[in-house]
Amino acid sequence: MTAEGFLEGRRLQMARGVLLQCIMGGYPAARFYGSDDGDLALVPDPAHIHRLPWSDEPRAFAICDADELSGESSHLSTRGQLKAVIARYTALGLAPVVATELEFFVFAPNTDPTQPFLPPVGVDGRREEGHSAFSVSSNNGLRPFFREVYECMAALGLPRDTFMHEMGVSQFEINLLHGDPLLLADQTFLFKHLLKEVALKHGLTVVCMAKPLAHTPGSSMHIHQSLVDIGTGRNVFSDEAGQPTATFRHFIGGQQAGMADFTALFAPNVNSYQRLCHPFASPNNACWSHDNRAAGLRIPASSPAARRVENRLPGADANPYLAIAASLAAGWYGIVNQLEPSEPIQGEFEVPDNLSLPCTLHAALERLKRSQLAKELFGKEFIEGYVASKTMELTSFFDEITPWERRVLAAQA
Repeated sequence: MTAEGFLEGRRLQMARGVLLQCIMGGYPAARFYGSDDGDLALVPDPAHIHRLPWSDEPRAFAICDADELSGESSHLSTRGQLKAVIARYTALGLAPVVATELEFFVFAPNTDPTQPFLPPVGVDGRREEGHSAFSVSSNNGLRPFFREVYECMAALGLPRDTFMHEMGVSQFEINLLHGDPLLLADQTFLFKHLLKEVALKHGLTVVCMAKPLAHTPGSSMHIHQSLVDIGTGRNVFSDEAGQPTATFRHFIGGQQAGMADFTALFAPNVNSYQRLCHPFASPNNACWSHDNRAAGLRIPASSPAARRVENRLPGADANPYLAIAASLAAGWYGIVNQLEPSEPIQGEFEVPDNLSLPCTLHAALERLKRSQLAKELFGKEFIEGYVASKTMELTSFFDEITPWERRVLAAQA
């Protein structure tokens, strides 16, 4: 939209079906978004109108809500779904606090998708070979790129906590500061856009796939969650003596009750399950533990005031609005129904059958399709539309034969 049109308050409308557009560009049947495919209104959030600092020509970016023309939030909007979950907590006198940890890879341009990604040639003239995890000098070869990333984050008001090299080749992680869930979802969304745009300026490719490289750790989007009393600002996961509360237990119980049903919301692509097939540090389970990274729900070591639950299932490819909404909705469900969690696990463990999660996109979609809990918390229209769109993507994947199949299976009798 032109700046003049935007400043005049001209309404921007969009076909309702666009919210269910699949990643290849197609759409499920019209019955999933209304047979008329009428318009939605895109309503800018005044707090999220940003001048884009990396753009050579003046451009601005507005994060919008997708509202029905009658004024209510569209049930197909993931941002709207997150706002509805936050409202459920407000009704209990509680405010969720979240933080996201986003991992991503920085690669050289990949013009042939049949070839694996390669780390870029840095200003030092070399490609990284994977020996830089957690090194203080690990991003020297990419310093011009990261310098502009930091500058753009500051210009957009995106506060960062820590930035580090992760375990993969040319893999990095940013921890965003904890705060309001909607704000953190907006910041995570905007940061991913920033990364890709700045990378293009530097002749690089940023990839937020869950598992872009074989034999290499994948990329997650861990979600840290706590709840505070709206009146006092106190973390309700700890009592006055610093001990865990019943609300803390019930929140974990709800997370466990929802994780299997919601796996397709946390791991939305075929590739998501490549990350989860190697369980350490990418746990495909609903177990919980004190400071054990093999558990899907980890309680990090912290002071009582900072007691929180880390959901380690979501990948970097997850929609931040939907992943945060699903995680918080499960916790809310546990609180209002006073669900008790399983016993915490420590050390090496085997996952009980009732705490295992779907391990393929097909299985996850089948579980989500049958889930009454998902339909109760997100509405039948959203869940059925989401499953329809993701089923199209899965079908498209099965329409192709992979190099592994040709290499290994062609010679079989």
